[in-house]
Amino acid sequence: MNDIGVFNEAFGADKIGFRNLKRVNWNLEAPSLYEHALQRGEAQLAAGGALVAETGIHTGRSPKDKFVVRDADTENEVWWENNGGITRPQFETLLEDFLAHAEGKELFAQDLFGGAEVGHRVRARVFTEYAWHSLFIRNLLIRPEREALAGFTPELTIIDLPSFRADPARHGCRTETVIAVDFSRKIVLIGGTSYAGEMKKSVFTYLNYVLPKSSVMPMHCSANVGHEGDSALFFGLSGTGKTTLSSDPNRVLLGDDEHGWSPKGIFNFEGGCYAKTIRLSKEAEPEIYSTTERFGTVMENVVIDPVTRLPDFDDASRTENTRCAYPLPFISNSSVTGQAGHPKNIVMLTCDAFGVLPPIAKLTGAEAMYHFLSGYTAKVAGTEKGLKGPEATFSTCFGAPFMPRHPSVYGNLLRDLIARHHVDCWLVNTGWTGGGVGTGRRMPIRVTRRLLTAALDGSLAKADFRRDPYFGFAVPTSVPGVEPHILYPVKTWQDKAAFAETAKSLVEMFRNNFKRFEAHVDADVRAAEPTMSIAA
Repeated sequence: MNDIGVFNEAFGADKIGFRNLKRVNWNLEAPSLYEHALQRGEAQLAAGGALVAETGIHTGRSPKDKFVVRDADTENEVWWENNGGITRPQFETLLEDFLAHAEGKELFAQDLFGGAEVGHRVRARVFTEYAWHSLFIRNLLIRPEREALAGFTPELTIIDLPSFRADPARHGCRTETVIAVDFSRKIVLIGGTSYAGEMKKSVFTYLNYVLPKSSVMPMHCSANVGHEGDSALFFGLSGTGKTTLSSDPNRVLLGDDEHGWSPKGIFNFEGGCYAKTIRLSKEAEPEIYSTTERFGTVMENVVIDPVTRLPDFDDASRTENTRCAYPLPFISNSSVTGQAGHPKNIVMLTCDAFGVLPPIAKLTGAEAMYHFLSGYTAKVAGTEKGLKGPEATFSTCFGAPFMPRHPSVYGNLLRDLIARHHVDCWLVNTGWTGGGVGTGRRMPIRVTRRLLTAALDGSLAKADFRRDPYFGFAVPTSVPGVEPHILYPVKTWQDKAAFAETAKSLVEMFRNNFKRFEAHVDADVRAAEPTMSIAA
């Protein structure tokens, strides 16, 4: 086997079963990976220096094609209602077919960490078919010091072969695309998709499985830290503003997507960011925009001019889910350590496309667990094929596709941590006001930032609050610098009767969704759900 680069020669590609490979490029850095990607026709160079790749038909994750090996170790541990299962023999056949498919190929390998806190990190080795995938995962995970690579021994191995086509009859999967996770052997196989995000979410899925056993809370959230050491968490699904709102020039960015909460405090799982770029503007998000003009950034599915090579971030012809992946140091005020103390505030972000929720609400511990388990946001027309109007989405723990364990495991961990560390919790609507999509307007980002600033500096907790008549949580009656009427959603609607009907409909959606969790939570959490009698 022709090996190039620095790696642990006592623990090479043969340890996982590779044979007859043309070459393995170990732990290459950005310049070499650029050269390989361009020479192989995998990507193009943008005007500012970023590498631009297309992912073909898969412009996002394929959650229905993700499967977990169902064996004695996982049978009573995995939430099978949410996770597809395959048998041990099916996985072994799939692994052997992956290894056979790789014969004669040139692969790229990166040895990386998932987790900034030493005691709770995973040593991950990622084999990729594409050079740009190798740069992507190098940007997104944490890089060991170069001198440590010669002794690196992986715990988790990911094999990413986009050209592999699975056989549902042979491998127990659904289509030719497959993401197969074996928690017992600590192997992930990704085939039939070029979407790079599957790799990073596979590491996240693994940590979501192993960390709760150590009483560490894995979280789909961004995080930042104030100058007084006051850290904050931002939970939210894609499109709710996790990356944008945590990138605050007045606070240090810990990370934009995945974190853990241990007895020592919070820590980033990653070493980079994976930001959405659709309609990205230099004026609204200067920090993120600047990364798209740097050598080392990977842009996915961003349309660039064939002559000038300038990106058009308003062009959604390939997908609304255009992205850029860059190392954390590309953000000027990012954390060097990826670690911080226990949070003072937790913010749960939702994009309410129905225009019902207030711009901010203060939650009790029970209400926080209710909304964490609900994981509400709304999709709007244009973001998904066939979607005609707003559609409520409930993704438990704000990340159901990555949750191998039952949501109550994560919910109870979070609730205990909130109580132990006296954390203030907030629900923030970054969606619509004055009506739903088509009649209202998007919540002004200046309002959201002003409310978040007041929440994080502690002044909002001292405000006067009212009880929302539909959801029951506390809403501030006034906040300096914010128009008073915007804090009262009904006052922003011209048609008050339409507001009432829409609000009642959304309440009913929450109640119907939460029925599956009622048997797993305490009475005070059940009591935190919206009550129609309050609205009446």
